[in-house]
Amino acid sequence: MTDDAPAVSRRRHAVRLLVFFAFLFALFYAVAIARVIDVEDVRGFIASTGPAAPLVYVVVSALLGAVFVPGPILAAGSGFLFGPLLGTFVTLGATVGTATVASLAGRRAGRDSARGLLGAERADRLDAQIERRGLWAVVGQRFIPGVSDALASYGFGAFGVPLWQMAVGAFIGSAPRAFVYTALGASIGDLSAPLAYTAIAVWCVMAIIGVFAARSGYRSWRRSRATTTDG
Repeated sequence: MTDDAPAVSRRRHAVRLLVFFAFLFALFYAVAIARVIDVEDVRGFIASTGPAAPLVYVVVSALLGAVFVPGPILAAGSGFLFGPLLGTFVTLGATVGTATVASLAGRRAGRDSARGLLGAERADRLDAQIERRGLWAVVGQRFIPGVSDALASYGFGAFGVPLWQMAVGAFIGSAPRAFVYTALGASIGDLSAPLAYTAIAVWCVMAIIGVFAARSGYRSWRRSRATTTDG
């Protein structure tokens, strides 16, 4: 009976994580694909708040990002409402807010189960690696095209990335992309403007860096896994 207890506990942790991520994917489908939230209505509401609109947009956009409203759409709306300069800072504030909210939710919902599946020894080794490299893992993820920042933030939270690393990493890693999408939103009436061309050029550079970052991260993970297996 005692020998079966760890296996039962691991199954329970696995089920909890599966339910958590199934919920996240269902939320992602409903918001990002089925579009149950009308972003135009949200934008109109924020525009009606007057001088407080930038702060309101940071809070609302942070929450919308955490429920998988696509970041480029939110950033473009920021550029459209506030212009490229103020809009970029508004977008960055919202991005850090999304990372914070999603990370906290991921930690609360999945941290114990993630440690339970890994086991105490492996979890402690992972915590040590995160302490050394967690910040740059968050930064690197932001450069990889096609990866949902909110979903990654939930995962980072579940695996124990500290909140300060999430916030700082999201700010550093998202700065170029925040400028790109905000500038495109500000240039929506004239995509032939120099600002739009600059944003597209920055996006291309980011995509190239992202490919190399993903490749480097994968190789580092393989080496780390081989070292752990040998140990």
